[in-house]
Amino acid sequence: MTQPIEDYALIGDLMTSALVGRDGSIDWLCLPRFDSAACFAKLLGDEENGHWRIAPLDAAPGEPCTRRAYVDGSLILESYWETETGTVRVTDFMPQREGAAPDVIRILEGISGTVRMRSTLRLRFDYGHVVPWVRRSNGDRVAIAGPDSAWFRSEPPVRTWGEENSTLSQFPVTAGRRVAFVLTWHPSHRPRPEPCDPFSALEQSLADWREWTSQCRYEGPYEEAVTRSLITLKALTYAPTGGIVAAATTSLPEELGGIRNWDYRYCWLRDATLTLGSLLSTGFLDEARAWREWLLRAVAGDPADLQIMYGIAGERRIPEVELPWLHGYAASAPVRVGNAAVDQLQLDVYGEVIDSLHLARSAGLPAERHAWRIQLALLDFLERNWRRPDEGLWEVRGPRRHFVHSKVMAWVAADRAVRTLESDPSIPGELDRWRAMRDEVHREVCAKGYDPERGTFTQYYGSEELDAATLLIPRVGFLPPDDPRVIGTVDAVRAELGSSGLVRRYSTAVSTVDGLPGDEGAFLACSFWLTDALHMTGRREEARALFERLLAVRNDVGLLAEEYDPLAGRQLGNFPQAFSHVGLVNTALTLAGSDADADADADADTGADAGRA
Repeated sequence: MTQPIEDYALIGDLMTSALVGRDGSIDWLCLPRFDSAACFAKLLGDEENGHWRIAPLDAAPGEPCTRRAYVDGSLILESYWETETGTVRVTDFMPQREGAAPDVIRILEGISGTVRMRSTLRLRFDYGHVVPWVRRSNGDRVAIAGPDSAWFRSEPPVRTWGEENSTLSQFPVTAGRRVAFVLTWHPSHRPRPEPCDPFSALEQSLADWREWTSQCRYEGPYEEAVTRSLITLKALTYAPTGGIVAAATTSLPEELGGIRNWDYRYCWLRDATLTLGSLLSTGFLDEARAWREWLLRAVAGDPADLQIMYGIAGERRIPEVELPWLHGYAASAPVRVGNAAVDQLQLDVYGEVIDSLHLARSAGLPAERHAWRIQLALLDFLERNWRRPDEGLWEVRGPRRHFVHSKVMAWVAADRAVRTLESDPSIPGELDRWRAMRDEVHREVCAKGYDPERGTFTQYYGSEELDAATLLIPRVGFLPPDDPRVIGTVDAVRAELGSSGLVRRYSTAVSTVDGLPGDEGAFLACSFWLTDALHMTGRREEARALFERLLAVRNDVGLLAEEYDPLAGRQLGNFPQAFSHVGLVNTALTLAGSDADADADADADTGADAGRA
């Protein structure tokens, strides 16, 4: 039985994460890192591929809990089961480990009456492929297979037994009683890690999250949505390096039953500028600084070797393979691990890297001496290569094209270099050279990437097709928002790529640009870009209405996947998606900024009126 993607909630320890379904089953968990092999892979297969469900004994397969929510300001999930005999709360979390072994902790507490509960733990290492050998050890269970081992215990002790390669337990929970289960992973060749106190860990985890969220400087409308998105971005951060994964999952489909299934458990440079902007604007300077340091380490080296993505520690090799023993979410196959797009040429990433470092400098982050030298090397490469066709922002697997967005981002690279040199003449650099490059790119894009008959920028030179990425043209400063070419592009994208008020990246119905069969849903990040573009072009009420429409797409605990099917009313793609949550935060900041401007104007008008009176 496949749960909708939006039925899942995220828990994590800033090194990896798990997805918990509304039915009380953890169906996805990679240990010890985001990109490690999953030990629960039911999400992409079935129960035999591993899961851990805790629910009332008489709950039917797939039956959801009564209600659930995160504890305010945290990533601690509380699910309530209300039955005829009583109510139980299940608290799921992963404490921040700080060098310790990763723990998944599930605490059951009786709220009223008595409820008989059942725990079914089915461990399967290597993405659901390997059944471990399970034995008892001093009253606990230990599961071992090759390099992996996991310890399973309860506090106070609850009787467990093995059945059909699973570890089962049944027990009553009465009002006021608490029972904790702890699952701990560690390398099988090492001694058992020191067991944690689950109840103390809960208190400490809540304190850690609330201390972090207290740093948030955002004050304005949609505060709950912004805070939840920032917590989600923090949860997708690999704390040891500062890298932020694009999503917690692999191979959740862009079309149910389709083949557009990719691994997003890596760090994309395309996210750099928007992510940094979100963190800097909301007060999280430590995270922004860590992300910038990850970026500088990852891109160091020959500019010709710059990749579009890296592993969470900056790894360059991310080979793509298929896992044939998993039939895929909702029969969406193949299931892929790794991502072959790592080898693509995407010229826009040079602009995104330079833009993000310029943003960090402008925001006052202490300058890194070697950062500017890296930018000069990237600019030198881009100056010699920006005229080449590439695979573009969307990682198409068709022929290379002269994508308009890629050229615009080449302009951004040169523009930010010019701005940096103009603001600080002491910095070494060839100002006239970068100005000349900036002007040449701008002329070519306007001449070859714009369709004057339709009044819109197109997806690539000579194309009649559109691309939602062109909505970023005013945001990056390529043209002002009131330019007729910008307004025409916004209107054309909205009309031709619109889907029930949201927007697709590009048309899969008429385009062969991505080299893939099938369809996909409305792309949520692009829909936030449309909101921004509407706002920038003066249609503020329409922008606010679209933003609130997007907020309604979030699931019951405030999470967004990559895409959304407006007709079926279902989220699609990997989940939760950092790009979507970055879009939410940035659009909220844009709208909040306009509210502040409006209040300031109103105050000024009031003062002027009073003076005249």
